[in-house]
Amino acid sequence: MRFGLRLGLLALGVSAPLAAETPPVLAGGAQWALDMPQRWNGTLLVWSRGYSMRTGRPESAPAEVKAALLEQGYALAGSDYGSAGWALEQAVPAQVQVINAFEQQYGKPRRIIGWGNSMGGLVTTALAEQHPAIIDGGIAMCASIGGTLGMMNMALDGSLAFRTLIAPDDGIALVGIADDRANGAKVGAALALALKSPQGRARVALAGVLAGIPGWTSRTLPQPAAQDFEAQVDEIGRSFVMGVFLPRSDQEGRAGQGYSWNSGIDYAAQLRRSGRIAFVQSLYKKAGLSLASDLDRLSGEPRIHADAAAVAYMERNYTPNAHPMVPLLAVQAVGDGMTAPSMQQAYADAAGKRNFASLWLGQAGHCGFSAPQMLTALKHLENRLDSGRWGRRPAGFVVYRAAKMLRPCFRGRGCK
Repeated sequence: MRFGLRLGLLALGVSAPLAAETPPVLAGGAQWALDMPQRWNGTLLVWSRGYSMRTGRPESAPAEVKAALLEQGYALAGSDYGSAGWALEQAVPAQVQVINAFEQQYGKPRRIIGWGNSMGGLVTTALAEQHPAIIDGGIAMCASIGGTLGMMNMALDGSLAFRTLIAPDDGIALVGIADDRANGAKVGAALALALKSPQGRARVALAGVLAGIPGWTSRTLPQPAAQDFEAQVDEIGRSFVMGVFLPRSDQEGRAGQGYSWNSGIDYAAQLRRSGRIAFVQSLYKKAGLSLASDLDRLSGEPRIHADAAAVAYMERNYTPNAHPMVPLLAVQAVGDGMTAPSMQQAYADAAGKRNFASLWLGQAGHCGFSAPQMLTALKHLENRLDSGRWGRRPAGFVVYRAAKMLRPCFRGRGCK
């Protein structure tokens, strides 16, 4: 009776105190945050944060857009997952518990929308793929939507090319990394030296292409011209360490063993499939290097094999199946060097258009979307939920098709 009364009061615009009744801790140990507007519009937004090495305080929404959302009547909630790091195993059930806890206090919302950025975009994707559906729609922003297996296999290819061709004697680890920071420092030092020579720059370009890093990654710099290959190499270099040598030690610790592999991969074929071979060829020619010889060197490298149990763990936590059960909207900058735009493109191609749509922003950098951009994306999804079909591309977004994802991997559909 009390819950129904509170729901009715909120629907009428009567403010109801929350502090005493909001549970600070969920059943699994995660903390959660909730912000209610003065006049609730009936929609609950469940926020999923990105990767963090610290659990931190739970967030109900990004700070830059929270006030606007509350003013428009949205209820906002989210958890800290109860864990730092690549916490997909904990994050998805924690967010489900957030929804359950909200409903126990305030009744069932008219609509539940999940949204999140970076790793949180993958959490949102997992919620959108759940059957039976627990949310009505989702927004995956700058998301790791390709999933861990595909994303990190692609990173492995880039890291192998970098170590083999640029820094074979620097002690750089590809898998089984004990300390990501120390390993990344070695990569950074070798990268800085490589970018000083035409030969090193050509090889950075090849490694970046194999890893899926676009030729524009800097938020504060203009997009290089299509034929300005030197500027594109610099852009790849600015994101290379974080975009390729990702938090692998944390992930391998959770999976128990190495979960990435490159057995059976033909790197010459991968370069051709990338659609960016002219970029690499031009730099190799300028450097006086033989691209064929370097590709032969990669072919001769010993292959890395994954542990089957570790792969199974990453399939569960979380490899998408590209079958969203509810409308899912992905939003990404065309110049994101951390979560490759090719991952969003691969998901779009696999999912089809009924329950999936992409919005692209003509900017660079990882996440960092403005409040107007996030609000526009939310309205675009809500229009889809109201009308049953995706509307026209909103103002401020661009027509774009990303490069092919070279190592797509979807649960139930296999990995390449």
